[in-house]
Amino acid sequence: MSDPVHDPALPSGVATGIGSLPGTDIAEAVNIVFGELPEWPYLPELPDRGLGADMIGRGAALLEGLPVQWWAFRWELADLRGIDARRAADFLERDLDALHEVTATGPVRLTAVGPFTLAANLWRRTGGAMIADPGAVADLAGSLAEGLRNFVAAAQARLPKAALSIQLDEPSLSAALAGRVNTESGLDFYRRVPVEVARERLREVCESVGVPVVVHSCAADMPVKLLAEAGVKALAIDLTLLDLDDVPKLDALGEYLDGGGRLIAGVVPSLGQPQPELDKAAADRVHAFWNRLGFSPEQLPRQVGVATTCGMAGASPEYARFAMETSREAARRLRG
Repeated sequence: MSDPVHDPALPSGVATGIGSLPGTDIAEAVNIVFGELPEWPYLPELPDRGLGADMIGRGAALLEGLPVQWWAFRWELADLRGIDARRAADFLERDLDALHEVTATGPVRLTAVGPFTLAANLWRRTGGAMIADPGAVADLAGSLAEGLRNFVAAAQARLPKAALSIQLDEPSLSAALAGRVNTESGLDFYRRVPVEVARERLREVCESVGVPVVVHSCAADMPVKLLAEAGVKALAIDLTLLDLDDVPKLDALGEYLDGGGRLIAGVVPSLGQPQPELDKAAADRVHAFWNRLGFSPEQLPRQVGVATTCGMAGASPEYARFAMETSREAARRLRG
């Protein structure tokens, strides 16, 4: 097994989070995250604030040179940025400004939607999602890459001593590769995105942002090899969805980890009620996965961290804090 190269922006054996939280007060959310997850905090998303704070609206606000608007219950390209898009940009600016309230000299992760999930949910003016047009997807990826680079620079200016990374949420990537993204009518699917095209677009983004990229997906069939080849430095997956008897998927993750890859294991439920010994159950799930791969126990905390299975926008504030505490305790168990 290759030892992972040390990167201060990508710690292992620690607890972190995935992205969204309940509530509407970004200053409070940032203080909670940096207090509860001090070893790898992140800039949370607060979709409860409404239109423009949703994943697609927030991602569209990052685009450079591609104005958008909210029209007919969806985000679409426009000649000029609409009022809802301006609200989304304002939310982003407030999120960044909330970082002034914390002091960070270690790793901090930003979050944003990835290019294929954005392309599957952002519509062309002529109709249909951008993912229908390979040229439009290329333009979108380039625009997003530039916007993410600026986003990182703005965050670094507010946290000059932090080691930044960025997480791209790609829940639609697997569907795009398999030709399972629904058309506007809902009666058909867009043509699948070829693997080599997806790899190239993602590589473009990874090479442009200037910091390590983490990709998160709650899909059970994350394209591990493609993401590694595109330059993604860490994967965040819902480990509770992985069938430990599914040899091809285990082999793909095993090859990735054997090459020094890092994993954020989603093993703490993102919704629910506080339960006793949930930290033990979460750590046991990671240990069972690692043992099935046949890797040495000593290597586990060098490559694997702990988080919730997905974002927690739908959770209660009380449960969100409990889940962060549980993630911390599960990570402590992994470190022995």
